[in-house]
Amino acid sequence: AMEDVSAKFVSQKISRTRWRPLPAASLQPPDLFATGSWDNEDNRISIWSAGDLGNAGLNGEYHGEPNLLCDIQHNGDVMDMQFLDQERIVVASSTGTVTIFRHHRNNQTLSADHRWEKAHYHVDQDTACGGAACTGVVCNNPEIVTVGEDGRINLFRADQKDAVRTIDNADSSTLHAVTFLRTTEILTVNSIGQLKIWDLRQQRNEPSQIFSLAGDRVPLHCVDRHPNQQHIVATGGQDGMLSIWDIRQGTMPVSLLNAHEAEMWEVHFHPSDPDHLFTCSEDGSLWHWDTSTNVSEKPSFLHQGGRSTAYLSHSTINQSVVSAWLSSDPTKDRMEITNLIPNQTLSVNSLDVLGPCLVYGTDAEAIYVNRQLFA
Repeated sequence: AMEDVSAKFVSQKISRTRWRPLPAASLQPPDLFATGSWDNEDNRISIWSAGDLGNAGLNGEYHGEPNLLCDIQHNGDVMDMQFLDQERIVVASSTGTVTIFRHHRNNQTLSADHRWEKAHYHVDQDTACGGAACTGVVCNNPEIVTVGEDGRINLFRADQKDAVRTIDNADSSTLHAVTFLRTTEILTVNSIGQLKIWDLRQQRNEPSQIFSLAGDRVPLHCVDRHPNQQHIVATGGQDGMLSIWDIRQGTMPVSLLNAHEAEMWEVHFHPSDPDHLFTCSEDGSLWHWDTSTNVSEKPSFLHQGGRSTAYLSHSTINQSVVSAWLSSDPTKDRMEITNLIPNQTLSVNSLDVLGPCLVYGTDAEAIYVNRQLFA
């Protein structure tokens, strides 16, 4: 399985990797991805082609390596990034600035399309050093939501100079990540283990619901929503645990799954096959969680390395749900968990998955593409 993975050493620590979205009707595998770097003297946003499938060998194995198409300097660490559409990428900086970059495919260049200077700030926007890191960004074109270390939430529109809406004291702690639940609702996670829902139609600046991890107030770093069942949400945090929440009920997670040995940096449901979920961690691992029911009939994704079938006992609140992620019958809780990168030592900071393809980036100054995730 490992021979399906191509690596590229890039002399930069990679903080974010994102596939360019495919046109709605496309049957092609994704072909371009973007990366952002951090903790380098000169941070960059880069666009890569995933490599040439025409290079596939006799057995269909894949040899091409990612190829740099263009890049551009970025001020500050790249904290988060998301494609707004096929050409534009929204990037969150440790300086508090949010920038839209445009990829010009005709001449393979990147340019800064629009910038919201110090969208996040500690004291006031005009102080020279007042910027606060923008930690998370999520797009639903033309809308862009950002969250930050300053506990602020901004709603921008790609075509407007000023924020459409700002919730100044949304949180007294750092907001680490944000996702859309539906077009008018967002969900944030913070550094004291809380998950909050915000209804953007409401003018008041309070969350409509608050959920929290019991007890320890472990910082939550990442969140993703199930693509078809919008009440199912996955989060990961500083202790490496994967938490699954059902936001229709209760205020605590439905299940807590032991996962990584250090901070979980990103969690992503597969956008078209959400029985599959992917997590990556500071501990150098990237896990593929497979809850599809016929696990036993499947070929192993990784014959060597971290393949283990785990029997997970859940303390499930609700007893009548259909999703495998909320299953309450322990016999159904057989889940295959595969570490897709055995023996990696440095942090895996980011991953993205689209169709049969996975891209991830590490502090070992490398990006990796697996084009046969389900082979």
